[in-house]
Amino acid sequence: MKISGFSFGRNVSKLYYPIKESILSILPICDEFVFVLGKGDEDDKTLEILSTIDSPKLKIIHTEWDTAAYPNGTENAHQTDIAMQHCSGDWLFYVQADEVVHEKYLPIIKARCEKLQDKNEVEGLLFNYKHFFGDYNHYVDHHGWYQNEIRIVRNHPDIHSFESAQSFRRIPQFDGKSYRESKGTFKLNVAKVDAYIFHYGWVRPPKFMQNKKKALDSIHKGNKKAEELHKGVADEFDYGPLKKLPIFKESHPEVMNKKIQDFDWQDKLNYTNNNFPNRAKFKHERLKYRMLSFIERTLNGGRHFFPFKNWNLIKV
Repeated sequence: MKISGFSFGRNVSKLYYPIKESILSILPICDEFVFVLGKGDEDDKTLEILSTIDSPKLKIIHTEWDTAAYPNGTENAHQTDIAMQHCSGDWLFYVQADEVVHEKYLPIIKARCEKLQDKNEVEGLLFNYKHFFGDYNHYVDHHGWYQNEIRIVRNHPDIHSFESAQSFRRIPQFDGKSYRESKGTFKLNVAKVDAYIFHYGWVRPPKFMQNKKKALDSIHKGNKKAEELHKGVADEFDYGPLKKLPIFKESHPEVMNKKIQDFDWQDKLNYTNNNFPNRAKFKHERLKYRMLSFIERTLNGGRHFFPFKNWNLIKV
């Protein structure tokens, strides 16, 4: 059995993605790791960071993005597919540039892949998620934040990235462009794996977070619309009152130790209960979602009601 890790990115370093940590976190159980690096801005140092990973397993594929040909975020899916096409493993392990796996889960993940290797009805593995927010001590588990996602798939030509690379689907006779077309696609049959993806996408210095939001808006809505949306917006992102969020009391992945030691924006965060209403409320701050979250925690074991499910879960 062979496992290929894969990911993609552009301007990763200048947007404060933990890309090195992400790759290193799953590298021990991967036979190779394919990273598709889009041509970035002149001041981006992503290639330099990747070059510090001293492993023959790492393969870097250089590309140029075309968001006109792949609009509405589908360039993300296109780049993901390019990475998949360069993988040679039986199982393909996807980590986005802000996703990290704790080392305690690696034996569990590998054993699950081995156990299901010959069960062809299983097309992928479904992971749990922990979304950190603002700093490394707080996380969001409220209604509206996805609790699960597919992060391992079989190496099959009909399995493709879907929409904006959030998930995967089986797409026979795919035309190579219609990543947001659901007609003629099939949800993957997946099995659960008892492991978490640690998502650090919302842990950045406030200025970097605002830059990341603008970059994502450019990919999804075009440069002109992104400029309009961010005109007059504060330079620094407002995370809101973190004291209202649950505190993370477990350990982070070892590969994140240096990143956590470098945390230096605490003076820009709000550790009180007071909300300063100079922005729209996040979902987890709205009364409707707070009430739903309370009911889910007290009556449903923390499981969300009517979650988005881009998969068919099978017990095996």
